[in-house]
Amino acid sequence: MWTPAARAKLVRLAQPYATSLTDAEWQIAQAFLPGPASCGRPRRWSMRTLLDGVLYVLRTGCAWRHLPRDFPPWQTVLRWFLRLARSGAFERMAHALATADRERAGRDVSPTAAVVDAQVARSGGTGVAGRRGYDAAKRIVGRKRHALVDTDGRLLLAAVSPADLHDSHGGVALLRTSRRPWPFIALCYADRAYAGQRVAGATQVRVELVGPNPGHRGFAVQPRRWVIERTFAWTARCRRLARDHEATHSSAIAFFVLAAATVLLRRLAKPL
Repeated sequence: MWTPAARAKLVRLAQPYATSLTDAEWQIAQAFLPGPASCGRPRRWSMRTLLDGVLYVLRTGCAWRHLPRDFPPWQTVLRWFLRLARSGAFERMAHALATADRERAGRDVSPTAAVVDAQVARSGGTGVAGRRGYDAAKRIVGRKRHALVDTDGRLLLAAVSPADLHDSHGGVALLRTSRRPWPFIALCYADRAYAGQRVAGATQVRVELVGPNPGHRGFAVQPRRWVIERTFAWTARCRRLARDHEATHSSAIAFFVLAAATVLLRRLAKPL
């Protein structure tokens, strides 16, 4: 809920824009970005300035061509975003930040329980490239974001598919992929969309369905599952994610993962 106290917690004093990284945040983030090459022409723009440009697009939702002139040329920022997205740099950053934040909170580095769910994003418009689908339940044409989070809401894995793909298919893909980066996950909470042998028999992870009590009517907070809904709410502050404007799945995943990683980056940069 947007109260004065909640707004005060999210206020950004970084310069020149509220989306720019602070010095403490940059000290953490730079370890996951490529350093200068040993040969060739020296970089004209610093990696920090380029990442600030990507974060500006992510947070404000503006088009690449509308980047303010304080940033490098939009073509340069876009080229570096695509390079980082295709190399998996944002996924590696999110993984490392999740483990660091769990350790900071006194938790085991690797979680043993997780929560899975999906979110539908409406297509950005008729002229947007890339394959989309129609979600008959939500009556939305667009893409579906599949997320796996720990029991505190830290993003562990993410995937993107056309909106007509059933949640259970995305859940199977995430659980199978999780065996390598998060091998100790033994329990996963999910809603009734993930019921059936398809998800239950995909891996050794036990899937526990969480839903409303029989006969209940109206809204009710679901145990465990509210955590992933909060994660979606955190990333929804980034207006680039309000609709799906991306031409490729790699770009769509990169923006979603970067939005979740930014939450942890700001948390870890704050002094205890």
